[in-house]
Amino acid sequence: MPGKEPDPDPQLAQATPAAKPAEARTAEAAPASPAEGALQPEPPAPAAAPERGEPKAEPPSCPMHLAVEDVNDNSVSLTWKAPEQEGFTGLDGYLVECCKDGTADWVAANKELVLSTRYTIRNLTSGDRLQIRVKAVNAEGMSVPAVLEQPVVIREILEHPKIRVPRHLRQMYIRPAGEVVNLLIPFQGKPRPQVSWSKDGQPLDPKRVTVRNGDRDTIFFIRKAERSDSGQYQLSVKIDRLEDKATIDIRVIEQPGPPENLKLVDVWGFNVALEWSPPKDNGNTALKGYTVQKSDRKSGEWFTVLERCPRPSCTVSDLIIGNSYSFRVFSENACGHSATAAVTAELAHIRKPEIAYKPEKYSGRDFSEPPKFTQPLADRSTTRGYNTQLFCCVRAFPKPKIIWLKNQTEIREDPKYIAVINEGVCSLEIRKPSPFDGGVYTCKAINPLGEASVDCRLDVKVPQ
Repeated sequence: MPGKEPDPDPQLAQATPAAKPAEARTAEAAPASPAEGALQPEPPAPAAAPERGEPKAEPPSCPMHLAVEDVNDNSVSLTWKAPEQEGFTGLDGYLVECCKDGTADWVAANKELVLSTRYTIRNLTSGDRLQIRVKAVNAEGMSVPAVLEQPVVIREILEHPKIRVPRHLRQMYIRPAGEVVNLLIPFQGKPRPQVSWSKDGQPLDPKRVTVRNGDRDTIFFIRKAERSDSGQYQLSVKIDRLEDKATIDIRVIEQPGPPENLKLVDVWGFNVALEWSPPKDNGNTALKGYTVQKSDRKSGEWFTVLERCPRPSCTVSDLIIGNSYSFRVFSENACGHSATAAVTAELAHIRKPEIAYKPEKYSGRDFSEPPKFTQPLADRSTTRGYNTQLFCCVRAFPKPKIIWLKNQTEIREDPKYIAVINEGVCSLEIRKPSPFDGGVYTCKAINPLGEASVDCRLDVKVPQ
């Protein structure tokens, strides 16, 4: 405890100086009043009405969020936030007071008001339990004090409390039903912190959970896990007002129930369509899918046809003609398959289809058409001595006769020219052309229904 006396009430201190000037003004005005009264009595001056525009002067509101930041064997550090209302004149500062727990002897810890929202009370005695409060002060007076909820024990905290959650517990911890849950969670803190567990904000059931706390770790143990043990477990490590918390999310899972309402939707050819509904009980975890099996009536053995089917429906193919099949479906989660399966109530009969050949009647179609060039000739330019080709495409039925002309003169059997027609593609190869071979080339197609022709120009250049 600091050896300081409590400061006088600022309201009384402010009221006293204000009263003295008023008395002095009265004393100065008193000698003049008899003389003036002998001459002519004056009516008393009316009191000045307060201005309506001025705000009402009030003390500040209470500081907010007072908390202990640090404690050692001879000091305690505090933090808080400014009040919501500082008053018309603004804050002059904060007054920090303390007293021993169980007494009402409040002593000011700071001789002068502090403007910071952080303060350290020093020169304290180790082992004391102190009540601490903070007031906001302005020209109109002091606020209602902000008081710590619990007394502070003055002792050195060599190591702040800290929970070291293992990596595999930072996410949801999943265990199958019936298995042991044994968690070891280390922590730090000196002196030895207080360790407490709770589940969803409620104390643990000692019949289900065993907890053993050591100097550096805590052990959480469930001998035989049940689905009711699933939930969020809160771990708290506390030294005085310093505290660290962690949440361990545990989920106990088991095998899911079987699918429901399995039925045959359709049978066609070598295929069967199945549909079913998800199980009512998923085992407290998401389903991984469904396993579909088939069994023919002759052998009676079950064979898997689909694994981890994601949808509650499927189509089974490649069935044998003449057999009758039953089907069953298992649901599956992280704990395994359901103990039982949904089985179809009726058999699926794969019948041999009756095939009767009926030749189709086709009506004759006339494909005759006159020649028509679908791809015309294109103008070309070549170099003397290099073979070149001209191409065009024609469509006609019956097959047309193709005639090539150069400058309106038919090209007959000349070894310099090679004419070919294949599947309607007409080509004319000119072997080692010379400038004399340049000119206008025409391709003409003729059949009994008509004729058509296309032209192009060929230029033969002589290299310089």
